[in-house]
Amino acid sequence: MTQGFDGDAGRQRAVVTQQGAAVNLTLVTPEKAIKLAANDFFRQLLMEDGLQRNLKLEMLAGCGAGACQVVVTCPMEMLKIQLQDAGRLAARHQGAASAPSSTRPYTTGSASTHKRPSATLIAWELLRTQGVAGLYKGLGATLLRDIPFSIIYFPLFANLNNLGFNELTGKASFAHSFMSGCVAGSVAAVAVTPLDVLKTRIQTLKKGQGEDIYSGIADCARKLWIQEGPSAFMKGAGCRALVVAPLFGIAQGVYFLGIGERILKCFQ
Repeated sequence: MTQGFDGDAGRQRAVVTQQGAAVNLTLVTPEKAIKLAANDFFRQLLMEDGLQRNLKLEMLAGCGAGACQVVVTCPMEMLKIQLQDAGRLAARHQGAASAPSSTRPYTTGSASTHKRPSATLIAWELLRTQGVAGLYKGLGATLLRDIPFSIIYFPLFANLNNLGFNELTGKASFAHSFMSGCVAGSVAAVAVTPLDVLKTRIQTLKKGQGEDIYSGIADCARKLWIQEGPSAFMKGAGCRALVVAPLFGIAQGVYFLGIGERILKCFQ
């Protein structure tokens, strides 16, 4: 019986993982498009032709880009976190269902009737119970992470990419833009990891028994420091760097090659 429950929980976690990947795939493209386009827009607005080397203005442009992208990022992160956390909750539910009746906690349904989570179901439930604001829970923490990320990333990328500028082509090579994006993305991702940890804790809606509920960013940071120590703020830093580096490397390489512009011209 236990093996059956474990198998059900495993299959459910696999489905949830696939759904989390679908959410990422669906929303990561507009997120990156908004970030890159907004940064260019603010650079053009703040600097003539957007080409001067002015660190303060580059950081300000990155700040604007980070703020704009949160429109897409915050709902995406909410759905992704709930789907990723659903595997843990499903395993706990299956474990409770397989426990002896004398030790089994009270639940309002059996494992067989436990509703399988999906991005659509979670989004609808949030909209039904909390409105649009439900999808933007943790907005402050998301802004606190994404704005510093962009402030670090874009100026760093611009300066690294400028080192490979080719006067004949008028831009850096794909390989140089790719590596510049990887390095800048890694540095920025590691730098904002403490803010990402706080955001994830706050946006985890369903808490297990004995798990803390946070009233805000400061409360979350205080409890995390007291209960888990300062090292907790850097959890997942390596994984974030491994994910963000190629993501931004590819995005910047493709962006600077102008592939998107060529595709759009085909529809004009």
